Amino acid sequence: MKKYFVILAILLTTWVFFQHPKAHWQGQLAPTDPVKTSDDLPSPWPYKDFTITARAKYHIKAVIISKHHYWGAEIEDNLSSFDLALGWGAMSDAAIINQLEISQDGRWYNYHWNNSPPLAPSEIISHSSNNHIIAANQEVLDAVGHFKRYDVVDLKGYLVDVQSNKKDWNWHTSVSQYDSGGGACKLFWVTSAFTV
Repeated sequence: MKKYFVILAILLTTWVFFQHPKAHWQGQLAPTDPVKTSDDLPSPWPYKDFTITARAKYHIKAVIISKHHYWGAEIEDNLSSFDLALGWGAMSDAAIINQLEISQDGRWYNYHWNNSPPLAPSEIISHSSNNHIIAANQEVLDAVGHFKRYDVVDLKGYLVDVQSNKKDWNWHTSVSQYDSGGGACKLFWVTSAFTV
């Protein structure tokens, strides 16, 4: 009998973990676009077994519409253990978000809708992004680890490219607000992270 309670507890925990409660607020919690500039960028710097090259300064205030923690042994997972799907403007409006099925897996951010989209697909693309987070320090990593779905967060740092110093491997960021599909994610070196 004890075995059945354990199985039931595991199933219940799994069910709760994968449920996405509806968002409950009015209007846009993060109405402004991210700020991206290419002025006064630092020279490339070492990090672990990599060289980091800044492509742009980046500051975003957005709603976390999904969060995924990567635990694997892949080189990307060791470099960036969290992905945040972030929404701003219309994609920070609960009335829009609640009409989308949003998920993350395999370093992808996915969204689907039933019947017709609640927002023009081009607006979904230009007002949300998947962000591979590279924490600049332990304080940032701890903050991101405590972030929850639907938190409004303020993140500062750099969009970066990463080159391995030991093998033929690199990872590139998007610097566009309007791309989608492969290569459209932000590789985000975060120096400051907090909830608003």
